[in-house]
Amino acid sequence: MKAMTQESYGGPQVLGLADIPTPEVKDDEVLIRVRNSSINAGDDVLMRGNPYLVRAFFGVTRPRVKVRGRDTAGEVVAVGAAVTRLQIGDEVYCESSTGSYAEFTRVPEKFVAFKPESLTLEQAGCVPVAAVTALQGLRKVGKVEPGQQVLIIGASGGVGSYAVQIAKALGATVTGVCSTAKVDLVRSLGADAVIDYSTESVGDHHGEFDVIFDIAGVDDPRQLRSALKPKGTLVLAGGKGGKWLGPMRRSGGATLAATFKSQKAKILAASRNRADLEFLTELFDAGSVTPTIDSTYPLEDVAAAFEKFEGGTVRGKIAVEI
Repeated sequence: MKAMTQESYGGPQVLGLADIPTPEVKDDEVLIRVRNSSINAGDDVLMRGNPYLVRAFFGVTRPRVKVRGRDTAGEVVAVGAAVTRLQIGDEVYCESSTGSYAEFTRVPEKFVAFKPESLTLEQAGCVPVAAVTALQGLRKVGKVEPGQQVLIIGASGGVGSYAVQIAKALGATVTGVCSTAKVDLVRSLGADAVIDYSTESVGDHHGEFDVIFDIAGVDDPRQLRSALKPKGTLVLAGGKGGKWLGPMRRSGGATLAATFKSQKAKILAASRNRADLEFLTELFDAGSVTPTIDSTYPLEDVAAAFEKFEGGTVRGKIAVEI
């Protein structure tokens, strides 16, 4: 099968199209003919091996899993002996840990959900990682409730564009933070208010928010806490940070500083969860949430897709067509 692989860590130039064996499924797995995927921040981290901390888990000198990509949308083409829920021909979406910038990927059945009827395969391929991250950050970690004031920092990106819509679906009043060029996009997603970070500071909104979902990872956590209500929650979900620990030093410091305060600071560690995908399916099919696709690249141009992603101008998601 054709797949986009890498033999070493580095920029987009380390990616190359190769012919590799089609995976063989285990008893509890299904084989999916991948039709669509997308670019996520985590894919970029694993491509570059930066921060270096990730190499302790994914390969010290080179990535152990050579096929990049995690978002998966396509059809089931083979099932393991213990698979009971899915059948050959089912259209599905999920997150793959063995790489989805490839014609085929294998995934345990327990992580695979049926594709929402309202979405195309291209749209579905932009959902699993970013939308589940947004949902878990808001519902599981932030514990957003109807009527609360929620601030989304990084509201125009892959996770943020879902977070704005999901927070609204959960009944919150939503304020999004983004650049001047993306204010109209964030408003179109349903945000009740938008902060243009080039002209306004989050710190100007003292004690205003019940939950702050920080996806960008740029602002000083002390400034963010000042914008929280006395018993508010700061959810930390990303950022770049240093070359060794990445955002972990900032996030760890923020959670430690909040230990003796009525406010909470929590680190989001998103994980694969079929129940969350099925909840999102309900939101998609109800029309409450819609994927925002900036552009689409074919498999052979994934390196160019990463270059665009790293440029910082993307609105929503970059789709990959396999």
